[in-house]
Amino acid sequence: MRKIKKVLAIVLSLSLVLGLFTGCQSKKQSDLKLTIYAGLMEDHMIKAVQEFEKETGIKVEAVRMSSGEILGRVKAEKENPKASVWFGGPADGFIAAKEEGLLEKYVSPNAKDIPDKFKDKDGYWTGIYIGYLGFSSNEKLLKEKGIEAPKSWEDLLKPELKGQVSMANPGSSGTAYTVLATIVQLMGEEKGLEYMKKLHGQIKTYQKSGTAPARMAGQGEAIVGITFMHDAIKYREEGMKDLVITAPSEGTGYEIGAVGIIKGGPDQEAAKKFVDWCLTKKAQELGQTVGSYQFLTNPNAQPPKQAESIKDTKLIDYNLEWAGKNRSTLVEKWNNAIK
Repeated sequence: MRKIKKVLAIVLSLSLVLGLFTGCQSKKQSDLKLTIYAGLMEDHMIKAVQEFEKETGIKVEAVRMSSGEILGRVKAEKENPKASVWFGGPADGFIAAKEEGLLEKYVSPNAKDIPDKFKDKDGYWTGIYIGYLGFSSNEKLLKEKGIEAPKSWEDLLKPELKGQVSMANPGSSGTAYTVLATIVQLMGEEKGLEYMKKLHGQIKTYQKSGTAPARMAGQGEAIVGITFMHDAIKYREEGMKDLVITAPSEGTGYEIGAVGIIKGGPDQEAAKKFVDWCLTKKAQELGQTVGSYQFLTNPNAQPPKQAESIKDTKLIDYNLEWAGKNRSTLVEKWNNAIK
C-alpha cells in the first residue's frame, strides 16, 4: 500500500510539473506578437494575417505600404526597428535593404521547396510570388480616341495618349521602380532615361502605389495604366469590365515578391515562424481567394486560373541583383531626367 501511495505521489508530482510546463509553453506561444510591414494588396495582407493568427495563436499587427515607403521606414528605424517582417513587394527592394544591412539572414527549413532563382543565395529573402509588368487600358476610352490598346512600350508615346497614361512614382513604388529598371535594362541607360523623359510628357499623374494605375484605367480616370498585370486582373474580376490587359511586344520585366526578416526587429522567433508559414503551399494559395493572382514560387502550390491568359508573356532577362543594388542611383537619375 505504501508503495502504491509513493507511485501515486510521483505521478501526481510529474503531472503538476508537466501541467506547469505546458502552461508556460502555451503562454509563451500566445504571448508572441509580430509587427509586419506589407507591400502586397491590403486584402491579401489581411487574409494572410487572419490565417497565420488562427494557425499559430501569434498576434499580428500589419501595416500596408508601398515598397519604397517600407524601405524608407526600415532605414529610418534602423537603430530601433519597430517591425520584424517585410512581407511582399518586389525583391529588388529587399536587395537594396540587404546591401544596407537592414535584413536578418534566415534560411527557413521550408525554403528547400523554393527554386534557387526565387530566393537570395545568402538567405536574406525568399520569393513567395511572381508578377509580370504590363498595361491596363480602358476599352471605352480607347474607342472614343479611335486607337487600340498599347502593345509595345513605344505605343505609350502616341500623341493620342498625351496626358492619359498613369504610373506610380519609382521613388515610392516597387512596381514603378520595376518599370524604370526594365526600361533601362531593355534600352540601355542613356536611351532608357530618354524614353522615360518622353513618357513623362504622357503621364497624367504619378501615383503613390503601383496598383493605383490599373484602378484609374478601370474607373476611366486615365486611358492606360502601367502596372503588374495581376492587379488589373483583380480589378476586372471585381467589376471593372472595361479593362483591357496587354503586354509590351519588346518584352517586359517582372517582380519576385518576397518575404524577409528585418534586422534587430522585436519578436524574431515569431518572425521566423511567419517566414516558414509563407513558404508553404497552403499559405501561397491564399492570395487567389481574395483576388491576388500572381504566379507562385512553391512548385506544389496551384497557380490561379485567372492568370492563365498572361502566362506566355514575353519577359526580358531581368537582372534583379543589378536593379536592387542600383535602386537609389537610378531613381535619382530618373528624377534628374524628368526635370
